[in-house]
Amino acid sequence: MPLNRPETDAGDLIRTWKDDPAATFQSWFLWSERIKNFRSIRRGLEVVVDEIAEGRFGNAYRGSSLETVVHSIAEQRQIFRGADHAFLWKPKLRIPDIYENAENQRSFGRLIDGCACCSTEGEILRHIAEIDARQIKGLGPAVANLLYFLHPTLVPPFNTKIVAGYNLLTGAQVKLGSWPQFLAMRTGILDLNTRYRALLSNDLGAIGGLLFDIGAGRYPPPPAQPSGRADWLARLAEARANAAALSPADRRSETDEASHSEVQSWLRDLGHALGYRVWIAANDRGRLYNGRPLGEGCLEALPPVLTAAPGAEAVRLIDVLWLRADSDRVAAAFEVEHSTSIYSGIVRMLDLALGHADPHAEGGLFLVAPDAREAEVRAQLARPAFARIADLKIGWLPYGELARNRAAIARFGEGLKAIRAIARPLP
Repeated sequence: MPLNRPETDAGDLIRTWKDDPAATFQSWFLWSERIKNFRSIRRGLEVVVDEIAEGRFGNAYRGSSLETVVHSIAEQRQIFRGADHAFLWKPKLRIPDIYENAENQRSFGRLIDGCACCSTEGEILRHIAEIDARQIKGLGPAVANLLYFLHPTLVPPFNTKIVAGYNLLTGAQVKLGSWPQFLAMRTGILDLNTRYRALLSNDLGAIGGLLFDIGAGRYPPPPAQPSGRADWLARLAEARANAAALSPADRRSETDEASHSEVQSWLRDLGHALGYRVWIAANDRGRLYNGRPLGEGCLEALPPVLTAAPGAEAVRLIDVLWLRADSDRVAAAFEVEHSTSIYSGIVRMLDLALGHADPHAEGGLFLVAPDAREAEVRAQLARPAFARIADLKIGWLPYGELARNRAAIARFGEGLKAIRAIARPLP
């Protein structure tokens, strides 16, 4: 039965809550179908990411792959009831602005893709900082409910009642709709979970359920500590400082898309200067850089030898391909990883290399990314999943080297010799 008085401390409250068959611990967290739903939701998010990347997502929530995923989450019993409200298109407010704004939609896709592919807390926080920097109207911490199903030990679930429960239990003053507010609450939830882990779980769904039931009024919490408000303000200040440190260096003049497009334009122009035919990723061909479509002057279709090969759909999405002028052989492939996870780019490289052997035989596969990401990329490639990467002779091409040398290579270079000279071997 629900309590009608506060327990003396949170430990007593958690024990009573766990014994209640109607509380979320027994009715949802221990539910036998819960883990099965994790797998289906993750697969559904992969579909969302693929559709956005390939330009097939559309401009409506109803009937979309995202609606299917969020509907599955909303069916996760009472704790996620109403999860779809944040993603429903509200035409009068034009929110959330990921249906009619293509750049925002791609940013949302990169957030999900990046978090699905990464494995560390720091990477997750960086991806969140990037989406927060875009200030997409109507798209806030409700997205954490998607991220929870990707990283249940690092990202807690989120809704109005969970926020209310956290405020009641800790004396904090969390407000809805702000990523820094959510991230500050997240650190508090992690601390609480560590303190009472013997009674809870590494999976933050357990403490999320506790906070939900407190926020719903089922369990009055013990009296909050007098220091709760001061602790909250300190957490919020730290979360804001961390977000500022992780955000793009100049929000005013440079977005991730612009930087990514700029580097694609460098590689396009350099390929033409070296006498290659150039392919720009199918979903980027119409994107403008300096008022010019990236795909202008480039191939409008890939040769049949590539479209008929295994993994052809993924190859179409490689950022830049250089094809020989005298044949349909791919001389070089470039994946530009400005800020997102390298995982999807590596998979596309593998599809090209394993389905069409020419480029890796010539050492013409390159990851192109900011100089500061080298350590991160090398750490990712050290994962067992990428054990075959060494056989492909992929090169690491830092932005700085490309920026400093591209003019000279265009003027005096021949073939891939100069590109390989400024690239570094991976892993």
